[in-house]
Parts: sequence; structure tokens; C-alpha cells
Amino acid sequence: MRTQSKLYFYITLSAVLLFIIAVWSLNIGVYDFGGRSAFEVLGKLIREDSGVSVSDKYIVWDVRASRIAMAILIGSMLSVSGTSLQGLFKNPLATGDLIGLTSGATLMAAITIVLGRHFREFLPEAVQFSLVGIAAFIGSLLAMLLVYRISTSGGKTNVVMMLLTGVAISAIGFSIVGFLIYISKDDQLRDLTFWNMGSLAAATWTKNAILAVVLVFSFSILMPKGKALNAMMLGEKDAQHLGINVEKLKKEVIIITALMVGSCVAFSGTIGFVGLIVPYILRLLFKSNYAFILPLSAICGSILLLTADTFSRSIVEPSELPIGILTAMMGAPIFIAILIKFKKSM
Repeated sequence: MRTQSKLYFYITLSAVLLFIIAVWSLNIGVYDFGGRSAFEVLGKLIREDSGVSVSDKYIVWDVRASRIAMAILIGSMLSVSGTSLQGLFKNPLATGDLIGLTSGATLMAAITIVLGRHFREFLPEAVQFSLVGIAAFIGSLLAMLLVYRISTSGGKTNVVMMLLTGVAISAIGFSIVGFLIYISKDDQLRDLTFWNMGSLAAATWTKNAILAVVLVFSFSILMPKGKALNAMMLGEKDAQHLGINVEKLKKEVIIITALMVGSCVAFSGTIGFVGLIVPYILRLLFKSNYAFILPLSAICGSILLLTADTFSRSIVEPSELPIGILTAMMGAPIFIAILIKFKKSM
């Protein structure tokens, strides 16, 4: 009971911090609301006050609020996907971008952007609308299955082989994306640049609704897996003795992680290291207790990405710095710290 109380306390504390950062982010920008804060304008919109201008409503609701919501959703999913993979493979380096998931999703999205005009018209209209998202999910899933197949033998997953396979797939994927960039037209080149550097500038409430559905579905499956992932830390055989269906757990985590990473890449492009930074920090605080880390990573991932996005659009106003650059700058030192820690423990 005490453990549950601690978890609720940390979740509440993190949620309050996320709310404070969201309010701060809402008020960051070059647009002038005539002496009022963006939060005041949002309050009037919620109360349906007729005194709010069309431009004020557009900036607050359709630009800033939708972008904040997308940062919260994507940050949460990227963080939970990294946490789940690390628990499954018992390795702090097992994140979507390091084992080829992001590369696979980016590759399929790039193929759709550059070559989609040749086959888009033959697809149903509903599929055409979300073709890039569907392609990103398929690419993420195929990359994950390929990594899993190559690195698994006799029912056991070789972590070193998994990481090396991920590096190889990432290299192949980004080389093909480079070729697609070479043959692309100007408008396609702009879209490809968006995918490769990562941005939340294209946020809309329709996209957020899709991401919210993916998040709710994915979290409903992954969040109860905390104890099962704790058991996996003992080894697959011990986990089976404790009543864990190891193969079923692997398939669920792989498919759901591919769904989340593919959806995030489809709407925001390549945003790396979120799934590495958050679980690493949480493990320093709570060891490897995934019953704690999984739910907390959902909120802390949102905090990290929302903070990074707020800085990305305020550092070089009125332009914005691609968010993928900031997350890479934050994640690379932590990646090096993990490697140094491993070196000392050898």
C-alpha cells in the first residue's frame, strides 16, 4: 500500500510540473495578445467569451495549444516505448531509434512522400489521408521484426546482436532516405527535411485525436506489464517459472512499440533519444522497478519533449530550431554516460 501511495505521489507531482510547463509554453511566442497572456485568452475561449478575436483564437488554440498537446502525446509514447523495450531486452540502450525502429518508420514515410504519387490514387480515400502514418507504422513494425528475428536464436535474444542489427538497419534506412532526398523535388525535399530533423510545427487537433487513440490503446496494454518486465530482469526462464508468458509478452511489446514509434514519426518526424533519457533518469531514482518506471515515464517523457519544444521555438525567434537537434544534444551525453558505466562494470 505504501508503494502505491509513493507512486501516486510522484505521478501527481509530475503531472503538476507538466501543467506548469504547459502554461509557460502557452505564453511563449512573438505574437502580442494586447497586454493579455495566452492563458487568459484560452480561459475566455473555454468560457466562450465573444471578446476574443479570430487571430487570437487561432494562435492560442490551433497553433500553441495543439502543439503543446502533440508534444505531451508524442513525448509520452516515445518515452514509454523506450522503457518497455529496455525492460524487455534487459538493456538500457534498447530504444526505438537505436535498434532501427525510427529508421524503418522514417524510410517508409520517405518512400511514401517521394514515390506516393505513383500509387496513391489507387488506394481508398480513407487510406490516402493517413498514408504516411500507415507507412511509418509498417516500416517501424518491419524493422522491429527484422531486428528480433536476427538477434533471436533458440528462443533467446542476444542483446549485442540486437544492437548491432539495429545499427545496420539504421545505416541502410538512412542511406536509402539519402538517395530519396537526391531524387526528390523541392516540395518533397522540404517534407523529407521535416522528417529527418523532427518538428511539431504541423500539429493539428485531428492529428492529436489520432495520437490520443493510439496512446490510450497502447497504454492499456503496456501499463499493466510492469511486474512482468520486473520478472524479465531475472531472465526468461525465471520469468516463465513465475507464470509469465514470455513469448506473448515479447510480441505484445514489439507490436505496440512499433505502433507508437510509427505513429510518432508519421506526425513529427525523427525525434531521437527521448526513450533513452527518461528511463535512464528514472532508473537512477527507482532502480529497475518497472511498476514505477512505466507510468512515470509516460508523464516525464511529456515534460521532456514539451520543454525541448518550447525552447526550440523560442531560442531563435521568430524562427524555430528543429526539436530533433535539441533532444540529440541532451541524449548524446547520457548515451556516453551509459557506455562509461558499462565500461566500469566490465
